Amino acid sequence: MTSSLEGIVVLDLSRVLAGPVCTQILGDLGATIIKIEKPDKGDDTRQWGPPFLKDAQGNNTHESAYYLSCNRNKKSVTVDISKAEGQNIILRLAAKADILIHNFKVGGLEKYGLGYTQIHEKFPSLIYTAISGFGQTGPLAHEPGYDLMAQAMGGLMGHTGADGAEPTKAGVALVDVMTGLYAAIGTLAALNSRHQTGKGQLVDVALLDVTLASMTNLAQFYLTSGQAPKRYGNAHATIVPYQSFEALDGHMVVAVGNDHQFARFAKALGKDSWAQDPLFMHNDARVANRDVLVPMISSVLLQKTVADWVDIFQKIDVPAAPVNSIDKVFAIDQIQHRGMEIKMPHPAAPHDISLVGSPLHLSDTPVSYRACPPTLGENTQDVLTTFLNLTPADLADLRAKKII
Repeated sequence: MTSSLEGIVVLDLSRVLAGPVCTQILGDLGATIIKIEKPDKGDDTRQWGPPFLKDAQGNNTHESAYYLSCNRNKKSVTVDISKAEGQNIILRLAAKADILIHNFKVGGLEKYGLGYTQIHEKFPSLIYTAISGFGQTGPLAHEPGYDLMAQAMGGLMGHTGADGAEPTKAGVALVDVMTGLYAAIGTLAALNSRHQTGKGQLVDVALLDVTLASMTNLAQFYLTSGQAPKRYGNAHATIVPYQSFEALDGHMVVAVGNDHQFARFAKALGKDSWAQDPLFMHNDARVANRDVLVPMISSVLLQKTVADWVDIFQKIDVPAAPVNSIDKVFAIDQIQHRGMEIKMPHPAAPHDISLVGSPLHLSDTPVSYRACPPTLGENTQDVLTTFLNLTPADLADLRAKKII
């Protein structure tokens, strides 16, 4: 075995982000991902641009950067599941698959005969992962759900941003990404269970649930104290100094996690006495007196550049880092060394395109990059011929009927 999920077939009926993040992870780990798309426009994110991938003439293709970010290692098959013959194709593919993953609204697939109960009766060993806004049960189950709604309702937005300022969403669709991660974990857990029992099961993952789970210590702060924590912007509710600061030429962060680090930090600032001052000696005192300490730290850090301070703090083992824009992130040697920027050939581009690599590093069964994000319907003929033994005449008939 060269890949962890070699031989596993995933029927992917998801689109946009949470589902595709999940299936890209499984694809990187070696699974065969059959991505089902609408014949006309495909995954919504193909049109979510600019920017778009450019062809050899410099024209925009139908491959947006958004789509490219989460759809490698997949085979694109166009099927109209609103028609009976399209539903039959999905059922025949499900018979060949180990896992089905979708993020339709609750009840959205039942009308096509593709709901969990309907599928489970036909294929009891199939793992069925359903991603939704609010879960498959509960009073909000049938409501549509989006990342922004989950960030707002689940507390993430309400606890992000400076105190007294407007609540702030994360800079990316973080809940979608985390939901994709949780969905992948749950799917792999169900796969391991099937190895032992032979039975598939429903994996039910909701954006709202994931948002609350991601609140971790802030959620527990409320459950323990009965009080909602205030917003601290780029600072930390219970650790000081653990926040962003302005230096001579930009912004940086300092993450002092214990009293020993603080003593070294204070000495580096030329303020040794801070580490012996009862107001700052211990973290709980620093938290209580942050309004005094933080302005004093700020005034010192303004005297040198970000690079100077980061170099100083790294040498004394005090965690610090520059606040980077994404162009500077890809210029970091460590990022390049870890393979976080990869290059792959794409049929619509005149040269290899860059993609964000996987953060997973397995010593014996590493991730693999086998296929660039597919063009719409790129693999329809190959998959339907290989998996379902359809003939050229069968395919021509389906195309004429606009099923594929």
